Amino acid sequence: MTTPRANVHGTAIVLGTHGFLITGPSGSGKSRLALACIAAARQAGEFAALVADDRVDLSLEHGRIVARCPPSISGLIEIRGCGIGNVETVPAAVIDWALLPVTAPFDPRLPPEAETLPLPLGRALPIVRVPVENGAMVLDILRALLAEKLRF
Repeated sequence: MTTPRANVHGTAIVLGTHGFLITGPSGSGKSRLALACIAAARQAGEFAALVADDRVDLSLEHGRIVARCPPSISGLIEIRGCGIGNVETVPAAVIDWALLPVTAPFDPRLPPEAETLPLPLGRALPIVRVPVENGAMVLDILRALLAEKLRF
């Protein structure tokens, strides 16, 4: 039996013990949100690392969605308008949620109930919308939105 696999456009990160797949169209702030989340978590004394930027290999293993980085882009992240940077990475992470970067004006003002990101693996991830505007305290926002689920 083969493990279902797919390569998707997105960015995957780990914060503490939780994995996030950042999704959205090109230019929506996925890499910027990843860097902000990683920096904020590390500043708070928590573990944080990049799994993959721009392209993410997903597989379904023991009923869990696992993200890995294609070897050709390992350790690299695009800093839009500036170039390609090098960051600390982990080889794989179980993905718990999808993050969707959003900017003002927020339309809709509140997200749809039980919003999910369908994956080509036949599964879906719950979506958490996160503002990517200058000064947004992304870790505080995630803690507020996922208070009972995050342990950092």
